[in-house]
Amino acid sequence: MKDFPSCFGENGVQVEDSSSSSANKSAQNVVTCVYQCRVGGSSCLITITWSKNLMGHSLGVGIDDSSSQSLCKVDVKSWGFSKRKGCKSVEVNSCKVDVYWDLTSAKFGSGPEPSGGFYVGAVVDGQMVLLLGDLRKEAFKKTNANPLPHNAVLIAKKEHVFGKKLYGTKAVFCDNGQIHDLVIECDTASVSDPSLVIRIDSKTVMQVKRLRWKFRGNHTILVDGLAVEVFWDVHNWLFGTSLGNAVFMFRTCLSVADKLWASQPPSDLAWSFSERFPETKLQGLGFSLTLYAWKNQ
Repeated sequence: MKDFPSCFGENGVQVEDSSSSSANKSAQNVVTCVYQCRVGGSSCLITITWSKNLMGHSLGVGIDDSSSQSLCKVDVKSWGFSKRKGCKSVEVNSCKVDVYWDLTSAKFGSGPEPSGGFYVGAVVDGQMVLLLGDLRKEAFKKTNANPLPHNAVLIAKKEHVFGKKLYGTKAVFCDNGQIHDLVIECDTASVSDPSLVIRIDSKTVMQVKRLRWKFRGNHTILVDGLAVEVFWDVHNWLFGTSLGNAVFMFRTCLSVADKLWASQPPSDLAWSFSERFPETKLQGLGFSLTLYAWKNQ
């Protein structure tokens, strides 16, 4: 199957092939967030990956340069033992990066992301270039770091959602923006002519009828005054195996040029991060949310 728009090289959005969909639900319970920041005077991407399986939760931290070349990875696993709290130092762009985490009091819901009681931070030259979680005072006290005027910017999020007819998540469409309730409704089992409905804060923002003829496509909606391009691919739900997943992408359009780029066919959009966003444009990045929607059996 074709790729969706690829903004981050290996971190880009791909439509899962139905032959690879046999992985069980626990193996797919993953949330990945990509942040843009500066390390050693250069723009970098810090990827935070939260996952959950039968063994428990885990955290992964990856740092890539602007061309999506991996610079380092930090994995925190087996939280039931000694790694709920710690620090690891790595070298990026000839700079020392200290990654701190404290998950001893982390609170979790049904998903892999903690809802509170934690922090994850990255410190470079005594400055906090990335800080996540609600324990901010504890993080600054532990690291002795100084806050930057602007924290790292969230530019992409990818997560897996599960349901039978309704698939919901919380969504923020710009950095430090309002948190919205996002619900995708699609019944492909009990109706002969399925349709797709997307609601934000209980308000219908788009509807696709005759879905068997329009199983892939894109449409622009407005959220918080921003143009958001919505891509969908529900081919697996309609024509694949029962284990197949659908993919949805919500991408903010910052300009007319971005709007035109987003409206191109997905097959024309498999560009690398460096081709689409040279370093001089990094600060103007929009945001993309990708949802892999799996049907509960």
